[in-house]
Formats: sequence, C-alpha cells, structure tokens
Amino acid sequence: MPAPYSRDLREKALRAVQSGRSLTSISQLFGISRSTLSQWYQRYQQHGEMAAKAHYQRGHSHKICDWDEFRTFVQQHGDKTQ
Repeated sequence: MPAPYSRDLREKALRAVQSGRSLTSISQLFGISRSTLSQWYQRYQQHGEMAAKAHYQRGHSHKICDWDEFRTFVQQHGDKTQ
C-alpha cells in the first residue's frame, strides 16, 4: 500500500474546496483523484478531521504462522504460478 498523502496537501486541497472551486479542478491542480478528494471532504464534514487512517490493514494477517501447514500447501500447489 502506498504512503498516505501529506496532511499539508490535504489541508490545501480542502481549503480550495471550501473556497468554492470544483472538485474536478482541484483534483487536477493537486494531482489526486477526484474520488480521493471527495472522500477527504466527506470525512472532514462528518468527523472534523482529514488525517489519514492509522493502523489500517486490508485482509488477513500476511504473516505465516503455521510453517508445517505452509509446507503442505506448497507441496500440493507448488506447480501453480500466476
């Protein structure tokens, strides 16, 4: 997952939104997607903050804990690649 946008960039973009500029023009000016800008603005309106989400991880833990089970899996499916 890429690093989150800086707080400074978020603040500048949201100030531009509050000044009345369109989301599309702001997203082009700052080089961010319109949907990202829209999410920031909605989060700011709902929670009063624009900070990046902390301690956020999608999916399950990516750590292999059971090495015996992993070896069994590799032996059964080792010939399959993407």
